[in-house]
Amino acid sequence: MDAISSTDLDSNNEESEENEDTNDQFPTGLIDESPDESTSSGDMEPSTKASEDTPLAYGRGQRVRAPNPRFYNEDFTHLQFMQHSFEMLDSHMRNDFLKYAIKDYTLSGKTRLVERYLTGVLLTQMSGAAGLKKHGKDGEKQLVREFTQFKNMEVMEAVDPDKLTPEQKQEALGMVSVMQEKRDHTPEDPNLRYRACANGSKQRGCYAKEETTSPALSPDSNMLTMMNDAMEGRDVAIADVVAAYLNALMDEFVAMKITGREAELVCELNPEWKEHLRYGKRGTAVLYVVLKKALYGCVKSALLWYTLYRETLEGLGFVVNPYDQCVANATINGSTCTICWYVDDNKISHIDPAVVTDIIGKIEAKFGKMKVSRGKEHDFLGMKIKFNENRTVSIDMCEYVKGAIDGFSEAITKSASTPATRYLFDIRDDAKALDKDRGDIFHSTVAKLLYICKRCRLDIQNAVAFLTTRVSKPDEDDWKKLKRVLQYLKGTINDKLVLGGKDIGKMKSFVDASFAVHHDMKSHTGGGISWGIGILLSMCQKQKLNSKSSTEAEVIGVSDFISNMIWARMFLEKQGYTIDENILYQDNQSAMKIEVNGSRSCSRRSRHIDMRYFFIKDRLNSEGIDVVYCPTEFMVADFFTKPLQGKLFHYLKAIVMGHEPLETLTSRFDTENQERVVENTTAISNEVIPCIKSDVQDSKTDRRQNDGDKAVTFHQEERIATKKSYADVAREAM
Repeated sequence: MDAISSTDLDSNNEESEENEDTNDQFPTGLIDESPDESTSSGDMEPSTKASEDTPLAYGRGQRVRAPNPRFYNEDFTHLQFMQHSFEMLDSHMRNDFLKYAIKDYTLSGKTRLVERYLTGVLLTQMSGAAGLKKHGKDGEKQLVREFTQFKNMEVMEAVDPDKLTPEQKQEALGMVSVMQEKRDHTPEDPNLRYRACANGSKQRGCYAKEETTSPALSPDSNMLTMMNDAMEGRDVAIADVVAAYLNALMDEFVAMKITGREAELVCELNPEWKEHLRYGKRGTAVLYVVLKKALYGCVKSALLWYTLYRETLEGLGFVVNPYDQCVANATINGSTCTICWYVDDNKISHIDPAVVTDIIGKIEAKFGKMKVSRGKEHDFLGMKIKFNENRTVSIDMCEYVKGAIDGFSEAITKSASTPATRYLFDIRDDAKALDKDRGDIFHSTVAKLLYICKRCRLDIQNAVAFLTTRVSKPDEDDWKKLKRVLQYLKGTINDKLVLGGKDIGKMKSFVDASFAVHHDMKSHTGGGISWGIGILLSMCQKQKLNSKSSTEAEVIGVSDFISNMIWARMFLEKQGYTIDENILYQDNQSAMKIEVNGSRSCSRRSRHIDMRYFFIKDRLNSEGIDVVYCPTEFMVADFFTKPLQGKLFHYLKAIVMGHEPLETLTSRFDTENQERVVENTTAISNEVIPCIKSDVQDSKTDRRQNDGDKAVTFHQEERIATKKSYADVAREAM
């Protein structure tokens, strides 16, 4: 951590004299009292007495600041004499430093001391060699601990360098090691972590993609299986395989080079390797080893582990789901046992807790003791999962959201009622571009929010979907839009996604599109699938091509989203479930007729739509999907197509996030007067609410009265919130 400059620790002279006797307990180093180029070495020291009429000048540039008696009281005056570098402070001194930093921020609003504290405490990772040099014996203990694990698992063995060819020596991978001071580390009570892995950069480009790429559990599969676990009341366990990669055998010759003090310590742990230790011209120790196991960092390690783990599960009788190769099922005692795994993290579920215990025992027999979590609450892949008594599951990423907010370069001090204003999609050509540093922060923060919104915070998907299109050239307007999202998250940080339902065989999908809402006149697709509580497999994205009408935009939206519906059906069927009811809700009747009837509902005005979109008709027939009209007021997918505001946003958010069941919405229109649109259907029931055309689908619509002089502007959500007709709202607006 950087030393604190004297400008950070201003004080009046009287306090300095009163606390002179405290100097002895703090050696020099913390306060930077080096003179500025414009000042001489005889300039005033912080402890020098000044005249009553002359304020003290501190730091570079001879900046003048009047002492603040409220700030520098007897509790903190001794800190101006602290001359330590931060890493040398003991726990008591660090606590004092933190209190001082918080008080400085409270009174001055400046964050420099808080930032320096965080830098000193949290960002304490260094190379392994630097850690050994800094921490000496304590660091060596951590290295020995790491390589003892390698020795016990027979990860590597030393090789005589004289028997290696020049090409093998040149291709040998380097070893990357890091040492980290943990959060509660202090000099008198060191708490360190040492990790070593291979530097696989030399292996890049040497293999085809399929030789190194390992399958990974998709978020959609994870969510579907968690919802199913909750609906069936299964017992769930989270299990972590320790040092997973080191269980897999390396399938080819790979050499690695260890150098310096680390090589010497490794030979002390393995005395038989000393005969292979060599010293370079500068006296640097060099040890070549051959990797027998899939050490972290090698490009093939992930795939080698995946292959081994999958073969192990198949040996236990599990069958891998072909639509997600990190989900496996086995029928045990008449019920399905499901394992979902992401690298070394496993979610194991079965209706009988004894079966879960038995499966864990069999996996441990192969790979050793695992870290296991049992009960109703778990941490899995950054998500806090809670299985509720009403057979729903709650998914929370509160800590991850806090990290995104705290990692932003500006303080988020207030909250917002919605994640975006109605002008989210607007782009100004004359907006000032962000500099590189802020652009990198923008990109990093948007990436964090993308990870969050694809898992549990569906309510920010619309804003994040737009911001992801701006990461290449963000401007000041985009920065403000990102800040608005963080302000909304700050005010709703405890919101959770709730998933559940009564019947896994009844699937309801909603698809909608906002026509030409983007700067380049492209439309925006929104969609989602529900089994009764909450939305899964949501889609919120800018369309890839321009459309000429709202009908065409709706057809494009369905063609984009229908793949989600097909995948969900196929995945669930391989999980052992049958989809008895598969409904697609839409609010554009013209688009529905094209999708159902195909070319028979096309005229010269719609023949320009690429014929590839007519595959929808074939898929509707082959998949058994019913297309049903849904009034715009109740179209859940509208939540993902535009930045809604006010009551309409919160009304649909409650449905999307699972805070209200879907039946509170569908009960209004899924009645006997609502007819399904099936093949050869030529009319829609006159009793349903009339179709809201594309010009009304946007949140703002202008209508002119009969006199032609007055224009009335109203918002769609105002009418929905008050249950008034368009005519009533128009009259009130006049």
